[in-house]
Amino acid sequence: MVRPQEFVDEAVAEIREEIGDANAVIALSGGVDSSVAAALAYEAVGDQLTPVYVDTGLMRKGETEQVSETFSYMESLRVVDAEERFLDALSGVTDPEEKREVIGEGFIREFEREARDADADFLVQGTIYPDRIESEGGIKSHHNVGGLPERIDFEGIVEPVRDLYKDEVREVARELGLDELVAERMPFPGPGLAVRVIGEVTKEKLEVAREACHVVEDELEAYEPWQALAAVIGKATGVKGDNRVHGWVVAVRSVESRDGMTARAQEIDWETLQRIQSRITGENENVARVVYDVTHKPPATIEYE
Repeated sequence: MVRPQEFVDEAVAEIREEIGDANAVIALSGGVDSSVAAALAYEAVGDQLTPVYVDTGLMRKGETEQVSETFSYMESLRVVDAEERFLDALSGVTDPEEKREVIGEGFIREFEREARDADADFLVQGTIYPDRIESEGGIKSHHNVGGLPERIDFEGIVEPVRDLYKDEVREVARELGLDELVAERMPFPGPGLAVRVIGEVTKEKLEVAREACHVVEDELEAYEPWQALAAVIGKATGVKGDNRVHGWVVAVRSVESRDGMTARAQEIDWETLQRIQSRITGENENVARVVYDVTHKPPATIEYE
């Protein structure tokens, strides 16, 4: 198990040595991994660091506002509106791995563009150990590991938490004094809601997934899940009012885990599940039904794609 203060000291020294007198950009997402990486890099090189948050349009509800507030102390923070570019690139893409590759390349090109403006040679990322294991083992590509394009216009990529598991990252976050909302926040996939939408990514499906995920996180907070989410998995018939509809099917998933490598589906009481389905179907006229996923990892993954 990591010793948080010792790790912070070593990571700061390593970042400082690797970046030297150069400038760097840090890829911020709002999650604990990138937040810890940003805090470590900022302590190491200060004004040499430009934090960049790319709003891909694939983010969870309120993410952009939260990141802007949490990292407002970093005066050089840049918030990039790239929704149109990402959705255009994803148009017609249905294969899960291809989605990750498209998003991985999109992120890199956004960071390269911002790096040129900041005269930065290095990219700092919040890649953690399970990301590397799953990408190297062929389970799935992560946008910041296996999903990266072959050509990258950076002198180097710095990954200060690359050898840590999620629970260890949280310990470091607490040691750094990060806000509890950040330190304890449940994982969110790097490719965002794109992997919670089966098939082609569209604005309509993204909005359904975004609002449904918000409901699930809100209703299941008391269960303290490792990760809780909603995914748009297809269409089915339903009845809204007196009309027969062909609407979206939303799958709800909530799991317990230590490090994300394995996970167990949580047992959620019937009343809570009914409240979730009532809110999701009631708040979105295009949702026909809600189902609950009881599959562990393995054989399933936590995310849908």
